[in-house]
Amino acid sequence: MRTSTVLLDRDFTIGQTDPRLFGAFIEHLGRCVYGGIYEPGHPTADAQGFRQDVMELVREIGPTIMRYPGGNFVSGYNWEDGVGPVEQRPARLDYAWFSTEPNTFGTNEFIDWCKMSGIEPMLAVNLGTRGPQDAGYFVEYCNHPGGTHYSELRKQHGYEQPHNIKFWCLGNEMDGPWQTCAKTADEYGRIAHEAAKIMKWVDGSIELAACGSSGRKMTTFGAWEDTVLDHTFDHVEWISLHTYLNNYASDTPAFLASPDVMDSFIEEVVAIADSVAARRRSKKRIMLSFDEWNVWYRTRRPREARIIPGWPVAPPILEEIYNMQDALAFGGAAISLLNHADRVRSACIAQLVNVIAPIMTETGGPAWRQTIFWPFANFTNFGHGEVLRAKVTSDTYDTDYFDPAGMDDEVRTKVTGVPYLKLAAVHDGKGGLTLFALNRDLTGEMRMEVDARGMTNLSLVQATTLHDADLDAVNTKANPDRIVPKPLDAVTIAGAHITAILPPASWSIIRLKAD
Repeated sequence: MRTSTVLLDRDFTIGQTDPRLFGAFIEHLGRCVYGGIYEPGHPTADAQGFRQDVMELVREIGPTIMRYPGGNFVSGYNWEDGVGPVEQRPARLDYAWFSTEPNTFGTNEFIDWCKMSGIEPMLAVNLGTRGPQDAGYFVEYCNHPGGTHYSELRKQHGYEQPHNIKFWCLGNEMDGPWQTCAKTADEYGRIAHEAAKIMKWVDGSIELAACGSSGRKMTTFGAWEDTVLDHTFDHVEWISLHTYLNNYASDTPAFLASPDVMDSFIEEVVAIADSVAARRRSKKRIMLSFDEWNVWYRTRRPREARIIPGWPVAPPILEEIYNMQDALAFGGAAISLLNHADRVRSACIAQLVNVIAPIMTETGGPAWRQTIFWPFANFTNFGHGEVLRAKVTSDTYDTDYFDPAGMDDEVRTKVTGVPYLKLAAVHDGKGGLTLFALNRDLTGEMRMEVDARGMTNLSLVQATTLHDADLDAVNTKANPDRIVPKPLDAVTIAGAHITAILPPASWSIIRLKAD
């Protein structure tokens, strides 16, 4: 049996997790909205058409902030189409996903849904087919108290009080050739700069995220961030980054190592942002918004897998079915976010329902939890607090991760010295300590020995593990509880020393408290 050791000290921290770190994403894509969170006529739907069975699962999984309405969709979206009387809203062709958007669900419905779910809204503006003035009008509609055209229009639509949306995204993936009206770094940087000015003139209390690279293997990565931040540095608080982990190569050890590549991506973007600050002799620090992250590969290639001909409404596309090993890689990514809590202050899993999502539904039928539901629920419910610096000593392995730059590229990234144990430790400030542990050894149990200095008389609150001998096992409508957390029994505590036996290929959480 492998033994891994962990040294923690209550006084040595990475940073406090921001509540926005535990977010998710709703896009007008496939069945995420229509047939996902919104389905008038469903047996559980309320008067507004919101599925209550889905809402119960959303409350259980616990996201804190929700990005909307895209995603690629936003680069061709007219926000005015989604407000006002539903019967007067136009149907539009959606260039991003080659479907028809009926616009029966829009901004105000989204805000109502967020309020009912107890979630902060995050809105994105269209900087593809539209520009700075339209972005300013959108902020005016949502946030201005009254007395102007768009604020009074909001009131006419039944919303006397402003929505007061505080977090806004300046477009989406504008470096991607797949994006409607993609731009060079200079083109985007200039338009984002001007949009930011107008938006903050309308409401100086908002926070803005500029688009970073759509992925670490984009040929423009690095230069893009540097140029965009050079244009926008004085007007934004955030730079975005996106990552989708994959197992195209059917190489499970490499797949489980992929969150370590995510670590490198984060650290590189931090370095670039700080270099822009250094050139200005500025103490301002741009924070990172990891506003798209997940496992996604089966429904990503080829391109035809993402399109159903005929411009249908809410087609069943990108409905990734997640298995046990997907949940492990997902959990590793959550650990990566926690261990960069000092700079990754906001993050959104893409997406929430049906489309590469932890929650699946049947139109007119039930909703159920996918395998990735469980590590995300652990992350959101128990990840709040101070992340401690963990010195992990573990056996390691080397691998090649298939990390494509684009949809057709064959690119492998050498990942060396991958520790079999990937871990994050979070102290809640009230004596509680939670350990998030990924055992990447596919065949052997692991003895994990943890010394938690500065914490005395620890006792066990709860220990669970997500593990199955079949790494291809999935949850389905017929068998929704095939993969669920089970008690982790082999945990012993002596003062501030914790010993746990982790099953092979497992995601475990151990919750403790000090007297």
